[in-house]
Amino acid sequence: MQRVSLFGYGKTTKALTKLYPNAIFYDDKCTKPFKDENGFKVKPSSDFNPDYSDLEIPSPGIPPSNGLIQKAKNLISEYDCFANNSPLSVWISGTNGKTTTTQMMQYLLKERGSIEGGNIGTPLGELNPNASMWILETSSFTIHYTNIASPNIYVLLPITPDHLSWHGDMQEYINAKLKPLTKMREGEVAIIPEAYKDVKTSAHLITYRDEKDLASHFDIETNRVNFKGAFLMDALLAMAVDKILFDRVDYEKINSFVIDPHRQEELRDSKDRLWVNDTKATNLDATIVALKRYKDSHVHLILGGDDKGVDLNELFIFLKNCDVKIYNIGSNKEKLSNLAKEYEIEFELCKNLADAIAKIDKNLQENEIALLSPAAASLDEFTSYAHRGDLFKNAVKEL
Repeated sequence: MQRVSLFGYGKTTKALTKLYPNAIFYDDKCTKPFKDENGFKVKPSSDFNPDYSDLEIPSPGIPPSNGLIQKAKNLISEYDCFANNSPLSVWISGTNGKTTTTQMMQYLLKERGSIEGGNIGTPLGELNPNASMWILETSSFTIHYTNIASPNIYVLLPITPDHLSWHGDMQEYINAKLKPLTKMREGEVAIIPEAYKDVKTSAHLITYRDEKDLASHFDIETNRVNFKGAFLMDALLAMAVDKILFDRVDYEKINSFVIDPHRQEELRDSKDRLWVNDTKATNLDATIVALKRYKDSHVHLILGGDDKGVDLNELFIFLKNCDVKIYNIGSNKEKLSNLAKEYEIEFELCKNLADAIAKIDKNLQENEIALLSPAAASLDEFTSYAHRGDLFKNAVKEL
């Protein structure tokens, strides 16, 4: 009998017990062995012995530096477990826009029997293997550990600095994003940014510089698509896959898609002033995209949180050309304030999110924008980016 070790006691690994009913969990948070309500053994990470394990499967978020990963001898990813028994698979990756692109694609293709999963919330172990198609939001963490599985269609959004503390450096992050291309076969299709056009792959490559390129290649009329800014690229990529698979462009369908909250979500306070909840902007590029959308207004920008080791200079170079005042919160607020001084950008150092909102409330004039677009993760002070966004929205409602 194959001895299977699951690293991390979480949603992804729990779903794999359907495949491996005798698996043992090893978790950094476990202090003493126990059996869960389903009878599965959960042990401290220190109990793992690679000599008594034939297969190790990690939760995607566990970094390569973790002791369990270092000791493992037979490591595969969640995706590798389904390499030989999954339907046609579309993987969506990149830095920003993965979730929205995945959701849009599922919305367009659901009537064709597709189901969505992966990083978007449903582990592969819970997906129906008899569905006609899997549409999978795919993180760089998962790809890093994947050595067998590959997509039939790979959609790659632009790559900008993110998760560098996990991967080690920007090149390793890029390498992870490009890795699926090395295993794709002739007849399969990859849509990727033009910057990576020289990557070696057997797949048919379609490269793009921007939204105009995508629209031109797939004969899509952008003036008939209701989405603007970053959401236009998400929509075009979803429509491109629909065109590849079923040779159709459905403007009515894509225009009826409703975007999730927390991405450039606009709301008005009691004085009819505009506040924008863009809490899902957890990296520099997402914040830059939001600022571009409001480039014609004076912006009161809330920045800060866990910046994951990214060099923030790129953001401040961009801010130099913006009509903006920043309000710094979170674990990197001192770093942000020092950069603001260096680049001569007006700022206020704030105690927390509530303090930033109160300060903006005093300063915000008609026709100006208050924007929460932190360019950082949320877990330094919040339970999630959604928690951060909900607190922001509730505070604005009370103004």
